[in-house]
Amino acid sequence: MTLEQLRIFLAVAEMLHFTRAAEALYITQPAVSAAIQSLETEYGVRLFHRIGRHIEITDAGKLLQGEAQKILDHVQLTERGLKELNNLQRGELKIGASLTVGNYWLPEKISQFKQLYPGIFINCQLGNAEEICEGTAVGMYDLGLVTGEIKPSLQQSLAQEEIGSDRLQIVVGKSHPWFGHKEISLDKLFSTSWVMRESGSGAQQMFEQALESWGIEPNNLDVVLNLNTSEMVKAVVESGVGAAALPELMVQKELQLGTLHAVRITKPQKQSQKELEIIQPIWKLKHRQRFHTRVMVAFENLLVQDNIQVA
Repeated sequence: MTLEQLRIFLAVAEMLHFTRAAEALYITQPAVSAAIQSLETEYGVRLFHRIGRHIEITDAGKLLQGEAQKILDHVQLTERGLKELNNLQRGELKIGASLTVGNYWLPEKISQFKQLYPGIFINCQLGNAEEICEGTAVGMYDLGLVTGEIKPSLQQSLAQEEIGSDRLQIVVGKSHPWFGHKEISLDKLFSTSWVMRESGSGAQQMFEQALESWGIEPNNLDVVLNLNTSEMVKAVVESGVGAAALPELMVQKELQLGTLHAVRITKPQKQSQKELEIIQPIWKLKHRQRFHTRVMVAFENLLVQDNIQVA
């Protein structure tokens, strides 16, 4: 049994099609068939049922699929470890980041790291906070960087550490009645329409938690749009549709240019008005048990040092 045979088998098991597997691996279809036939002959089992023009994986195939994936994952980690032995001159770091963190907070950190270790290849993928948490838990990313809460079901697998923070701002466009107002009272939140992120967004989670802590049920607000990126939310609000809660990191330029305006939310006290703030932590996530590469540890150290300096 060779690693190449295992790679071919996994491609066929995923696609359940010999020709498509061959195309994905850039080899010929006869080569794929030969590899599968060799495995079946060697161990006296059927890995796939041939039914007309399609195939189905057998119980033996399902067993091999799980074990083969573990073997190839371990080989990949071993290769990465060997590449890192030369004083971090080579290697790879896989990062998953939520959209606002990845677009506005992370680029400076990556730039600093590349100056220290120019030979390290950084593969960064963006998604909403929920997607990044789940990806980190299953090994897609060495590190996850998100805002918002971590699902209880993932907390046992993921170690989390706060490495920064961002403030959510309530913003409106020029044509909105609140534009130019420095503050509005809490009860005024019901008097406008709202543009929101989808439920898997870290920023949306924080906003909903803040509303609930203020005694407001999020579902009682007049939500006219749910969008899957904060950039879309920003553009819609800037054009005059409703209000939104957006990370301060991403609206700084628009606030300076005056195309967006931020309002403070206040709650009446006995003798004064109390300003209500929404501060969201930036979390660094890593799997508690998966292999931690030297490249990963070096990047973590940079993030922790920066956090100490900011504090």
